[in-house]
Amino acid sequence: MYAIVEDSGSQIKLAPGAILDIDVRGESAEGETITFDRVLAIKDQGDGPATLGTPYVDGASVTAEVVGEVKGDKIDVIKFKRRKNYHRKTGHRQQLLRIRVGEISAAAKPKKKKAATKKTPAKSASAED
Repeated sequence: MYAIVEDSGSQIKLAPGAILDIDVRGESAEGETITFDRVLAIKDQGDGPATLGTPYVDGASVTAEVVGEVKGDKIDVIKFKRRKNYHRKTGHRQQLLRIRVGEISAAAKPKKKKAATKKTPAKSASAED
């Protein structure tokens, strides 16, 4: 089972028990629970099709536990202009939030609508004469 959720403008694939790093979302303490409610798709175990939302799946959510805060890989930012004796080097390390995915709860499956029966107009007595 897995779910695809939208968070901070990106789509993340979450599976129960998975540990992954996401962008920091405000103040989150270690051991705190986070709920993702913008679920784009859910795939249950088995061969059945995935449940897709328009744009979100109604009533679906994913809970995750905060493991801690970590820093991402260092990115070097280099500015250079040739023949001008100009070069600058700076670095950046993104703050990330390490989470452990818990439960994926799907909404109740919508009931199928019955096909509408088309009523034929009754023939009037004057039309038969």
